[in-house]
Amino acid sequence: MPADLRAQDIDGFEASLEAAGMTPIHRHTVLAKAILALRSIDADQPGLLDDKLRHRLSYTSAQSAGRSRPRDAYSPFVARQLRDAARTDIGKIFRRIGRPLDEAGDSNLRSAVADIEARIAAEGKIDHSDLAFKRLYFMRLRRGLPVSSFSEDVHNRHHLLATDLPPLLTFLSLETGLEIECCKTLTIDCLQNAGSGTIEISYIKRRARGAEQKRLRVRDGGLGTPGGLIRKLIEVTSFTRRFLPVESLWVYHYKGRRQLRSGIDHPHQLVDNWVAGHGIVDDDRRPLHLVLSRLRKTHKALWYLKTEGHMARFAVGHTPEIAARHYADIPSLRPLHEATVAEALTEVVASAGPIILSPDSESLWREGADAPVQTNNIPALLDGDQDVWLAACAGFQNSPFAEAGSPCPQPFWGCLECRNAVITARKLPAILAFLDFIEGERAGLSAGDWTVKFGRAHARITQQILPVFSQDLIAQARSEATQQSLYLSPEVRP
Repeated sequence: MPADLRAQDIDGFEASLEAAGMTPIHRHTVLAKAILALRSIDADQPGLLDDKLRHRLSYTSAQSAGRSRPRDAYSPFVARQLRDAARTDIGKIFRRIGRPLDEAGDSNLRSAVADIEARIAAEGKIDHSDLAFKRLYFMRLRRGLPVSSFSEDVHNRHHLLATDLPPLLTFLSLETGLEIECCKTLTIDCLQNAGSGTIEISYIKRRARGAEQKRLRVRDGGLGTPGGLIRKLIEVTSFTRRFLPVESLWVYHYKGRRQLRSGIDHPHQLVDNWVAGHGIVDDDRRPLHLVLSRLRKTHKALWYLKTEGHMARFAVGHTPEIAARHYADIPSLRPLHEATVAEALTEVVASAGPIILSPDSESLWREGADAPVQTNNIPALLDGDQDVWLAACAGFQNSPFAEAGSPCPQPFWGCLECRNAVITARKLPAILAFLDFIEGERAGLSAGDWTVKFGRAHARITQQILPVFSQDLIAQARSEATQQSLYLSPEVRP
């Protein structure tokens, strides 16, 4: 009885849920339901509950519920399989409906089929115990014709079947991004406000408290568009609605006593069978377990990739904050975000480093192409008049490492990290000589000390500068460096 409950009973219930392995969020949800029920009892019958229990009802749990794990999207690879399978089946569905059962060549069979067709036309269905049904069933059985799916075969020319639901729901959710529960509650008057190649879908989102009625503008045309698909569904289910007068878009034939049904409850087994029938696999090439509620996230993720993460275009129907938190910050998009950050950091590092000119780029500069350096005398810069040890300097008195007007204070290999430096093929002999020197210093320094002193310079030369030039040009520069015995400044020495 509620009057016998104490505060420690609530805490004990929470502890038992935790001991049973329930996740914090699930535990919090279950506990909240019990507490809300007790709050209602306390409001209806003041004084019934123990005072300490009433105080305990002021909060749900002393523990944090934690952060929910976001529902992830399927990869483009999986989405492509689902879309292709759905399109194939949708085409078969609408070619099937309205086509007569083919019993050509046998007048007795045709007569039996006509009896069944007349019964379905009058009543919308025919039961397996009906004499006309049995007659045709055994006629086919004696002739060795297939009878394993006989009931579906005689009804699927007039109605959608329950097995048609998975491809229809999958395609509609993937194409529109509608939540699967919203797809299930669509009605025959959901298409409104047609425009040029588009139309609005009116739907109910029950989770949006106070704003349940929603609209979504989608493409409208043939069966490959959401508008065209819904319009075709309304058309082919018109016969079923004569015997099942409901507003739901989803009316279909189902094995069982009622046969004609409306609405969609729990199509898990149908979905599993459909996926297995098409051999759809996940990214690890294992059989896919399709969760229909992940299709909306998949649609959003594909749209995110298409818009290249442009939040103003991506956040359709949501604030940018909600779109980012619920639909962009998901595991399947994390590699894209990490690659974008890495690319941005690479660009920042590259923009802070020297300008490396291949012979072709150098020729373009000499011909007057725009140069991203602060100098009015490009020929002097390229001909050696503004040379320092490893590069030409476009701003010795305007160094990013000192105040404007002051000479650059960096050691000579600092040019490798300076945006004022311009490196051409003419400086390759000096750069290669310096590279030989710093590689030779490995023998006299510990690995840590060598990395601190020369690691960045070595990486800049080997990974960014030398790859710009051809192997023939590098070999020629190395020969020149050997022949000239280029002087190395003492500041590079330990």
